[in-house]
Amino acid sequence: MHGSDAKAPSDKAPSDKAPSDKAQSDKAPSKFEQLKAGSGHLKEPLLTELGNDALNFTDSAVQILKFHGSYQQDNRENRVRGQDKDWQMMLRLRNPGGRVPAPLYLAIDELSDRLGNGTLRATTRQAFQMHGVRKDNLKEVIGTIVRHLGSTLAACGDINRNVMAPAAPFEKGGYPAARQLADEIADLLAPQAAEGSYLDLWVDGELSYRIKPSAAVAKVKARQNEGGVFSGDAAEPLYGGTYLPRKFKVAVTVPGDNSVDLLTQDIGLVLFCDPQGQPQGCNVYVGGGMGRTHNKEETFARTADPLGYVAAEHVLDLLQSIVALQRDHGDREQRRHARMKYLIHDRGVAWFRQVLQAHYFAHPIKGMRLEPKSKLEDYLGWHRQSRGLWFVGLPVLCGRLSGTIKSGLRRIIDTYKLEVRLTPNQDLLLCNIGVAQRSSVRDELAALGFESPESPAPLARHALACPALPLCGLAVTEAERILPEVLERLEALFQRLGISKSVLVRITGCPNGCARPYMAEIGLVGSGVDQYQLWLGGTPNLSRLAEPYLEKMPLEALEATLEPLLQAWQSAGGRRSLGDFVVKSGRDSVQEWLSAGAG
Repeated sequence: MHGSDAKAPSDKAPSDKAPSDKAQSDKAPSKFEQLKAGSGHLKEPLLTELGNDALNFTDSAVQILKFHGSYQQDNRENRVRGQDKDWQMMLRLRNPGGRVPAPLYLAIDELSDRLGNGTLRATTRQAFQMHGVRKDNLKEVIGTIVRHLGSTLAACGDINRNVMAPAAPFEKGGYPAARQLADEIADLLAPQAAEGSYLDLWVDGELSYRIKPSAAVAKVKARQNEGGVFSGDAAEPLYGGTYLPRKFKVAVTVPGDNSVDLLTQDIGLVLFCDPQGQPQGCNVYVGGGMGRTHNKEETFARTADPLGYVAAEHVLDLLQSIVALQRDHGDREQRRHARMKYLIHDRGVAWFRQVLQAHYFAHPIKGMRLEPKSKLEDYLGWHRQSRGLWFVGLPVLCGRLSGTIKSGLRRIIDTYKLEVRLTPNQDLLLCNIGVAQRSSVRDELAALGFESPESPAPLARHALACPALPLCGLAVTEAERILPEVLERLEALFQRLGISKSVLVRITGCPNGCARPYMAEIGLVGSGVDQYQLWLGGTPNLSRLAEPYLEKMPLEALEATLEPLLQAWQSAGGRRSLGDFVVKSGRDSVQEWLSAGAG
């Protein structure tokens, strides 16, 4: 595993200038920064507006609502000129490592039917989200989630988001330690004052639902009040009253398992353990991120850079130190330029490492340890979890649960009290299945259509799409709703050309990259109604950034455009992956094939 910067070398020489960007500049804070600062640690104007009779929140309240795990949306297909929009809330949970205990799953399943649009959706960050919640039902929905020991706090907003880890509940190798580390990071980077605001709003201040970190995490968290890590705000020692400049994403994995799309994260950790499964330390990658904006060359997708290896006992201190560095030095004037990837791109990873060690992190950062070649693991089908227990991975295209599959899964989970885990590939694992239960669960899953969960259609196996239309306000075209059709068309084309190898396909309805299309072998990025940018050259194991080849490809031209390229790949023997073939062939040749097809 290694990172790269698509725009320029990032290991620039450190500046001699002493870094002290806490003040950032003499310019007045942006409107968004002022809003956060004046919110009372993410409480107002949300609290006030929850009590009024309006069908929607104002823009200011919407921005604060995001920190509580919700986005305001309207159904574009229900828009009528001169009438109010069909306002509703999308709600996202905080599920570190994708873990959803049975009681919580059953609660959100019931809420989605009674107060949502009847569906649940597994996200590419291993969390569930619900759609269709009305403003006047929002408190009941979030309050019920909290009372079932779930949370939506920091699932969205300028803060650390859901922490990812391999979803498989293996009790072997480094998997248990990786899951534990993800849980610890989630607790470590949870806001403190904002958690009080969260409980005030949704469960009337019932503090018994506070996050209770372990003693080890609490000890490290106490150091948020010290040195450069301290924000200056005693109530919110790590984040301060304005939190982070933009969203922040962390993932943990074990050597060789790239189920988490490691290089797309702000911080990616590869955890090494001894033969007994005890943590030794982590290879650390920094500065990944997928979001970009069409026609804004200053925005770009970027894979993370190697930072170094850090001993296990210092990893949590490292995490909060990096967050503090981004808090102080990230761009708070231009939100498009506010992610940590731009800070590292602009100043270099050498500068980043120097500032980190000089002002925030007092422990050694050593050279990277050698890692085995990584693989996009998905855990589909039946696997031994531990002695006497099994789990089964179920393919769920786009992560959307609805109809008879949703009701059938509820019945199985309720009957056998199974834990659910969500994968970054939007699939679902049913865990803790006893040997005596296995046959019954297998039969019930087969009745729902999961006869062979280990072998979905090859192109569908790792394909991703964002929700896009009709609810996402950023979408310019379709993604989730057209993915099945696109995969069927590609499968027919592959069969006609005699291609048996699979290809990693991802689709988004806009350039923000929620389905991480810039890592795909074939990435379609919405650029107009039924038109897409075509990105090519990623890898099956998610180790290389793709490149844009076409700016506006009509969806109807998909097969004609790709056929000459795919023919050339097949004629070359198809030994390489399609992404490797694209890179090896060179941009000129690939453009020539695409032009011949689009012709």
